[in-house]
Amino acid sequence: MTDKTIVVWYRNDLRLHDHEALHQALATGAQILPLYCFDPRQFTQTSFGFPKTGTFRGQFLLESVADLRATLQRLGGDLVVRSGLPEVVIPAIVHEVGATAVYFHKEVTSEETSVEAALTDALSQMGTRFESFWTHTLCHLEDLPFAIENLPELFTNFRQQGERSSTIYTTRPTPTTIPLAAGVAPGEILSLAALALVAPIPDSRSVLAFQGGETAGLARLNHYIWEQDHLKSYKQTRNQMLGADYSTKFSAWLSLGCLSPRRIYESVKDYEAQRVANESTYWLIFELFWRDYFYFIAAKHGDRLFRKSGLQGREIPWQDDWERLDLWREGKTGFPLVDANMRELAATGFMSNRGRQNVASFLTKNLGINWQMGAEWFESLLIDYDVCSNWGNWNYTAGVGNDARGFRFFNIVKQSKDYDPDGTYVKHWLPELAKVPASKIHEPWKLSTTEQSRFGVKLGVDYPEAIVDLFKSAEANKRLYNAGV
Repeated sequence: MTDKTIVVWYRNDLRLHDHEALHQALATGAQILPLYCFDPRQFTQTSFGFPKTGTFRGQFLLESVADLRATLQRLGGDLVVRSGLPEVVIPAIVHEVGATAVYFHKEVTSEETSVEAALTDALSQMGTRFESFWTHTLCHLEDLPFAIENLPELFTNFRQQGERSSTIYTTRPTPTTIPLAAGVAPGEILSLAALALVAPIPDSRSVLAFQGGETAGLARLNHYIWEQDHLKSYKQTRNQMLGADYSTKFSAWLSLGCLSPRRIYESVKDYEAQRVANESTYWLIFELFWRDYFYFIAAKHGDRLFRKSGLQGREIPWQDDWERLDLWREGKTGFPLVDANMRELAATGFMSNRGRQNVASFLTKNLGINWQMGAEWFESLLIDYDVCSNWGNWNYTAGVGNDARGFRFFNIVKQSKDYDPDGTYVKHWLPELAKVPASKIHEPWKLSTTEQSRFGVKLGVDYPEAIVDLFKSAEANKRLYNAGV
């Protein structure tokens, strides 16, 4: 029997497979005390007054914590759950059980790193050892072919060098037993009500019933790649917007660390060896590199990621136009593709990648609204919210990111016709347009009074009129963008 006890502090790494901190703690022969702490700061409001953790993400989190506890219990362990500031709660637990060390997953953005700093300072004063581990990306930070301060500002340069030089480490094995440290009450997992959240109402139109936790994440991985054999055509279907399996949907489980990116990578490589290796199988790995890149960019640039001027430091007179922002949030802009995606987000906490690019472009390039407001709205609602990917992508779409292409404007009508030619997706979320034919569905403002009557939709009554002229608004905002410095 060892006299060592290591607290493994769980954060956005809610799994047992490929878990470096847990693996290293078990390797010492110590007793293990897995701990999750609900930090009340994560359930306050964003700077623009939105719930920081909305109902969909809140429920997914609770399910993930519950699944982690159940898995640990099956292996002889348990998950200690507390509510409070981690930098206060964890030292108290350390003192209570006489722990010799605290191991945890390392984050890169300011809110998370400030908690780490406060915690490690408190542990240092107690004389308690601590170690942090980089576990959230495909490539390890220390294995990059360049120092973080020399990280390329173009993704393509990062990917090409990374693919040539980086080694993808083998996943750490999933433990079969957990030597649980005794002497501390496990505590109760909080309810949505305790987090000041209401239970989301299931919507039958949702593309997928997202269930939080490692168990569901591994099941989704197996379903998509092996059971349904969708990986072979991923690149061709990934830009669709309707249905459960047009894309992997792994992002929800990646966001809370219920799935390891290296586990996904190994599954892709197994699939290539056993079934087929093609452009689609490569493309999934390509997108894991994109996800990595946003983490490394956040590590390099720090709080610049969250500033209105973005990573470029570009000063643009963005508008805090609440009236139009609300129309965007509620899916009442008069542009069917934008409205359908925003209503899907509000009803389910999810939106396709293609949809995200379009609604973000519309907010910034057509409405000229402060991109930070959009980023915070996504933070509140998205079930797969990931701080680095979300804010990195909004920087990019707003034209203030490191890899931005200037004033990149999405032609919403063309996008609608390209990716929803029959209007199936739009009608799925905008039933008031159900009778409008495909030839008219993407530009309802062109419907004559007679056509409106025939198709049962009166503009300005049943469906809103367009709040801007698509091309004139883009041109006006382009001038403002180009004048920015």
